[in-house]
Amino acid sequence: MFSMASVHWYDWAGLVGVVLTLLAYFLLQAGRARGDALPYQLMNAFGAFAVLLSLLYAFNLSAFVLEFLWLGISIYGIARGRRIRREA
Repeated sequence: MFSMASVHWYDWAGLVGVVLTLLAYFLLQAGRARGDALPYQLMNAFGAFAVLLSLLYAFNLSAFVLEFLWLGISIYGIARGRRIRREA
């Protein structure tokens, strides 16, 4: 049975990560965010990091691989955007 008392800090971190990632995607689909914008990329990076943090305590290999790659792609996007803005 589910109880709020059994929800640990790392569960909350994972939930916040999921909310951040889904919110970023929703804002992109709604035309309220740009895929190359830093806030969108940061939401994805922090979301993936938070889910990864929760997975260190309740491990799931497929979710770990997904979030690790999601974080890596987000960091790549942040670095690429920074380089493009610097060259402009």
